[in-house]
Amino acid sequence: MLVRVRSVIKKADPEIVEEVKWRKPSNPNGVPVWEHSGIICTGETYKDKVKLTFAKGASLDDPSGLFNASLEGNARRAIDLQEGDKIDEKALKALIRAAVTLNTSHANSRPAGAQKKKKGV
Repeated sequence: MLVRVRSVIKKADPEIVEEVKWRKPSNPNGVPVWEHSGIICTGETYKDKVKLTFAKGASLDDPSGLFNASLEGNARRAIDLQEGDKIDEKALKALIRAAVTLNTSHANSRPAGAQKKKKGV
């Protein structure tokens, strides 16, 4: 399932970069993270599913109703995919592109040279 999802993500935006993060003894393979001007989504693998978690999913329109997990959060939304599930490639590509647009619009809206202030500084 993760291989299929990875293919759809790359087709949606060839500029997306995949990186593996958060390696630990309980998950030595880490978690694939797809980024374009910030995190788009992560792909966590479990025994019974692949969970695609969109970092800013709560800010995305989801007209096809792909989000089916983590719906209560203020920022993230997720898609749980079971083995054998059919992936709505058109809808997933649209969601990926919307996340890229959201990230790039936020990246371009910051004033030049703006940096986050550290607490207590």
